[in-house]
Amino acid sequence: MGFIGRIASKALPKRLFELIRFIKFPKSYASVDFATYNQDGLIAFHNCDFISDARFAQAYQAGEATGSWRGARIHWRAFVACWAADRGKSLEGDFVECGVNKGGLSKTVMEYIDFDSMSDRKFYLLDTFEGLAEKYISDAERKSGVMPGGYEECLDAVKRTFGQNRNAVIIKGTVPDTLPEVKTDKVAYLSIDMNCVEPEIAAAEFFWDKMVSGAAIILDDYGATNHIHQKRAFDEFAKRKNVMILPLPTGQGLILKP
Repeated sequence: MGFIGRIASKALPKRLFELIRFIKFPKSYASVDFATYNQDGLIAFHNCDFISDARFAQAYQAGEATGSWRGARIHWRAFVACWAADRGKSLEGDFVECGVNKGGLSKTVMEYIDFDSMSDRKFYLLDTFEGLAEKYISDAERKSGVMPGGYEECLDAVKRTFGQNRNAVIIKGTVPDTLPEVKTDKVAYLSIDMNCVEPEIAAAEFFWDKMVSGAAIILDDYGATNHIHQKRAFDEFAKRKNVMILPLPTGQGLILKP
């Protein structure tokens, strides 16, 4: 935007300014009808041909079949996790997901990287399998709408989903209480999605020194406006660890361990 444009943008009402821009630059206002991606809070006009990739499509279908996403479509978010897991496949260490629910994301990841073929690795799946624990929700979070529960009991369903995966380790209970049950010294992939601050920061702190160089941490709620307390807490965490969080348009945050 040129100097005149900047002046006009401040002097004119926003709607009038946008109308003038539309008249002058109609091609810059592409119709949503031509979007290449429009789901999960993200509209894009860029290439997203990973969706039609046979390997990803099959993995996503396996995750979707768990019923985790309640009919929502989250292809790009799921692909980010697959990318991080594929990166972890080339590193040393086990895989960890904190906040599993019915296992949709972890199932997608496992199928995508053929985790069953990695007989020397474990995939640790941590959750209450019945929603958020009241004792770990802060007053500030409660005021912003974060409430206990919120998810149906699903431990039996998760056991069925991962029953054939010999290297999947299901750990029921609240984080941070169950973190010592993760018996590994090296972690190559970490996904965190527990919807409130204390368990998420506890998990990040617990696994940080175990994360191998180059391993990814996926923060599922980082960009969600209704989870601003988690973002602020992880921004502070990142400062302490002298790293940067990459905000993604999917609403996730990405940290790569130095």
